[in-house]
Amino acid sequence: MTSIGAIIKHLESVAPPVYQEGYDNAGLIVGNAQEECTGVITCLDSTEDVVAEAVAKGCNLIVAHHPIVFKGLKRFTGKTYVERVILSAIRNNIAIYAIHTNLDNVYAKGVNAMIAERLGLVNTRILAPKAGVMSRATAFVPLAVVDQLKQALASLNDGPQTPQPIVRQLSLGTGADGGVSIQLEVMYPTHQKGAINATLSNFSGVDAVYSEVLNRNPLVGSGMIGDLPKPLKEMPFLKRLKEQLKVSCVKYTALLNQPIQKVALCGGAGGFLLPQAIAAGAQVFVTADYKYHEFFDADGKIIIADVGHYESEQFTIDLLATIIRKNFGNFAVHLTEVNTNPVNYL
Repeated sequence: MTSIGAIIKHLESVAPPVYQEGYDNAGLIVGNAQEECTGVITCLDSTEDVVAEAVAKGCNLIVAHHPIVFKGLKRFTGKTYVERVILSAIRNNIAIYAIHTNLDNVYAKGVNAMIAERLGLVNTRILAPKAGVMSRATAFVPLAVVDQLKQALASLNDGPQTPQPIVRQLSLGTGADGGVSIQLEVMYPTHQKGAINATLSNFSGVDAVYSEVLNRNPLVGSGMIGDLPKPLKEMPFLKRLKEQLKVSCVKYTALLNQPIQKVALCGGAGGFLLPQAIAAGAQVFVTADYKYHEFFDADGKIIIADVGHYESEQFTIDLLATIIRKNFGNFAVHLTEVNTNPVNYL
């Protein structure tokens, strides 16, 4: 039996909830995590049609990128599409889980990594790494078990987006038992605190002090930047962008008559990252949801290429299915067949 909660736990090992933005509402929105999962639908948006699709396919879990509920609901009368989706999900015993800005903000297996992969970028990195609280353990470790402890800490690596804890040897010292000890400093993301503390506790004679520090995590943050393997002229790059992202329209600012080598990008509404894209030396910034006057902010310094919100994130549907299928093969995982893009083009 695979519970809905087990699937959520796996998704959150890839994109921990602690990485979501303060305005977000990622997580289990409707449903009981203890129930057995009969099947999953992955999508960008939980609409009434997606709920109906889940019912038709015998799936009781919808994993969406965008949360269907952002604000508190005071009534459930079916007056709005949000209320109707929630009522339909409850009526049909279907859970809805959203994995939003936490999936945007991780380097590996994240929304922006998918876009960068489709564009063939190399040497990728987070465009705007997050300044956040990291945890630190300073421990006196008996000399005889130092190597074993380092190996145990290294084994806690649960994926590229959560690298091995950083272990530094500070000095020789005297442990609580009076024997020779090595003082180690262990730095790790806060969401790993339980696993780190348990590992240190498993070794007798280890005396640890825990604290938190403000640091920048290079594998967590907004947007991404990378290089094309070979420079491209501007118009060939824009045509390639349109083809690789399978979009019908690319809105872009004035060409600058320079080759494109460094590309900055952000799935969804990423206009807030334009200063970072310019500062990083990108020749083009690929994102969505630009307003008319905001295009002037390119100011001859960069090309802004707006590909559309849905279009920039559409490959997240497949990404979510791939993440789930990798660990769970005992039930069906379906990519939604419903096009939830509210924007049409003539």
